[in-house]
Amino acid sequence: MSASRTVICLLRNDLRLHDNELFHWAQRNAEHIVPLYCFDPRHYVGTYNFNLPKTGPFRLRFLLESVRDLRNALLNTGSNLVVRKGKPEEVVADLIKQLGSVSSVAFHEEVASEELNVEKKVKEVCAQLKVKVHTCWGSTLYHLEDLPFHQISRLPDVYTEFRKAVESQSRVRPVLPTPERLNPLPPGLDEGAIPTAEDLQQTEPVSDPRSAFPCTGGESSALARLKHYFWDTDAVATYKETRNGLIGVDYSTKFSPWLALGCISPRYIYHQIKTYERERTANQSTYWVIFELLWRDYFKFVGIKYGNKMFQVKGLQGKSVPWKMDMKLFDAWKEGRTGVPFVDANMRELALTGFMSNRGRQNVASFLTKDLGLDWRQGAEWFEYLLIDHDVCSNYGNWLYSAGIGNDPRENRKFNMIKQALDYDINGEYVRRWVPELGGIRGADVHTPWNLSSAALSHAGVSLGDTYPTPVVTAPEWSRHFSKKPSGAGPSAKGKRGPTHTPKQHRDRGIDFYFSRSKNL
Repeated sequence: MSASRTVICLLRNDLRLHDNELFHWAQRNAEHIVPLYCFDPRHYVGTYNFNLPKTGPFRLRFLLESVRDLRNALLNTGSNLVVRKGKPEEVVADLIKQLGSVSSVAFHEEVASEELNVEKKVKEVCAQLKVKVHTCWGSTLYHLEDLPFHQISRLPDVYTEFRKAVESQSRVRPVLPTPERLNPLPPGLDEGAIPTAEDLQQTEPVSDPRSAFPCTGGESSALARLKHYFWDTDAVATYKETRNGLIGVDYSTKFSPWLALGCISPRYIYHQIKTYERERTANQSTYWVIFELLWRDYFKFVGIKYGNKMFQVKGLQGKSVPWKMDMKLFDAWKEGRTGVPFVDANMRELALTGFMSNRGRQNVASFLTKDLGLDWRQGAEWFEYLLIDHDVCSNYGNWLYSAGIGNDPRENRKFNMIKQALDYDINGEYVRRWVPELGGIRGADVHTPWNLSSAALSHAGVSLGDTYPTPVVTAPEWSRHFSKKPSGAGPSAKGKRGPTHTPKQHRDRGIDFYFSRSKNL
């Protein structure tokens, strides 16, 4: 046994010190620890089916911020983050040869095929170089080994069955403490520079003051966000009422970008909720945060059960749907030029900020798959490119649902764009925010400009087909809601309590997408 054993901790979507098993295991098993992050060139090429850019500017900026934050946190423990540009399996092989003292390589297990392929190649390199591999599971609220299903093939195909089983038969493990000190890097090892966006052939994004997610990446920002949302503002106590909002930072937790990179642990969120419930209040809203974390878990476990079916055109059901290929329609959708203002506002918000509300995501996905009939994978890959919070299992799992080829599909589940717009942006505040060319149209009329008289359009400074597109499609069921436009004040898009809270009859709409058999969402 070497007198100076070294463990390489290969970090991927686990960019945190708190509740991170890798560091605890390495501290027990080595004199020197190499926390390693690789900027894998495969993450900066085209997507699998449609060659869209794989990592967009907003997620890259968030990632770079998260990597810098982790380096600072590690420096405070007496360690450092080693950063390299290159394929992890090649970087690990080079480090093993360079250092000569590496006894083990440790990493958290992932779910999807590209990540599993990296793990396979790292294991092959380690076997060739006679280095041990140690793996952990740390990305979900409930540990994979603690699920009440003896094998993953028995995972229920319905979320509710999964949720009830884990809530009644499993427990959430305690949070591992944050290490105050870590064993140092091996002497003489260069930590490496953190690349810029330009180094990775990306442009630095322009920040938009309208963004609902003006936050920075990293564990310290994630923990500060939780403190703000739970303890400083008590916003978590009204989460269930506000989560369908469209405008502002505090209508929802906004934890998802940090969860996607592992800057915050789902177990930490859970135990903070439990503390909050003991010390402040326990209600449907505090539970609903856990309910949403369980959805995230479920999609990961579905990803393990079904593997690459999650990415295939026929989905988990093996169901043939005659999807169209129409690049003009797809371009109109992704650029927010469909002529349907509620869709366009959401798509522009995504393009300009890297973020979109849960309500918006469900609507634009339904519009792409059900109103335009386009291949769901085009939408999934566009989201993969732009979303700051892209999580492969959650993104593809939600798109499969929307396309009706995921778990527990509901036949004819289709969102009515006009009804949704009137339910959640009753006065058109959100649409005018992101589609300023319609700013002269007052109230809810902004959702259906094609219904206005030429005089009204002229008065608003709108020329359909010129300053704003005519709709690429109109669904017959929309007309049922043309006459239902409200007059005067009503709930706004901000999802706040008081006169602008989510209307009571819509508070559970977040789950309608998954459970309702209604054809009139």
